[in-house]
Amino acid sequence: MNVFDIIGPVMIGPSSSHTAGALRIGRVSWKILGEDVHKADIGLAGSFAQTCRGHGTDRAIIGGLLGMLPEDERIRDSFSIARERGLIFNIAEIKIPKAHPNTAKIHLAGESGKECLVQGASVGGGNILITGVNEMETAFTGNSDTLIIAHQDMPGMIAQVTSRMAEMGINIGNFKLNRPHRGFEAVMTLEIDGSMEREMVNKLRSLPHINSVVYLRANQNEGN
Repeated sequence: MNVFDIIGPVMIGPSSSHTAGALRIGRVSWKILGEDVHKADIGLAGSFAQTCRGHGTDRAIIGGLLGMLPEDERIRDSFSIARERGLIFNIAEIKIPKAHPNTAKIHLAGESGKECLVQGASVGGGNILITGVNEMETAFTGNSDTLIIAHQDMPGMIAQVTSRMAEMGINIGNFKLNRPHRGFEAVMTLEIDGSMEREMVNKLRSLPHINSVVYLRANQNEGN
C-alpha cells in the first residue's frame, strides 16, 4: 500500500472520499467525453447524496467536470465558474441498487453534441473505481493509463487489439470485456503499464470494426 493511500491526497475540502474522490470521478467523466462539457445531469447515491453540501461533493464533481485538480482552490467557486463558462448542470439524489455508498452517475453532453454516461464510486483515500461507461460495465481506477475501446462484437477483435498492442511494446496490466448483447457493440477496458504516444492510439483507432478509442492518462495533469 502506498503511503498516499493512507494519508490521502493533497486536496481542497474536508473529505478524501466525498471531495477528492468525487472530483476525480467528475474529471475522468470529462476526459471520457473528450471535450468541454455543455450540460451535466449528476445523480448522487448513498452517502454521496447525504453529505453532498456538507462535504462539498457537488462542488467537487463540478470542479472535476471543469478539469480542476483536487488541490485547486477554485473548487469552492466551481458553481459560479461553471455558470460563467456556460455549463448547465443539475444535481439530484438517486438510488442505484447494490452500488457502493459513494456513487455518482453522470450524464454529459459536450459542445459538439457528443454524449457520455459514466458511473463511478469513491472508494477511500481519494481513490475511485469507474464501474460503468455508456451503460456498459467497466472496472478501472484511473491510477494506470487506461484504454476504453468500443467495437463491434465479432470473432477476433480481442486478438486484433492485443496483438497490435504487443507489436507496439505495450504491456496490459488489467483487461475487461463487456457486451450487453451478443453481436452488437462491446467494450474493452485495458489498464496498461507505462503510457502510449498519440500515434499508437491512432493505430488502434484505425483497426477494422473499432467504433471509438478513449485514452485516459493516469497523470492528472494530462488531458485526453
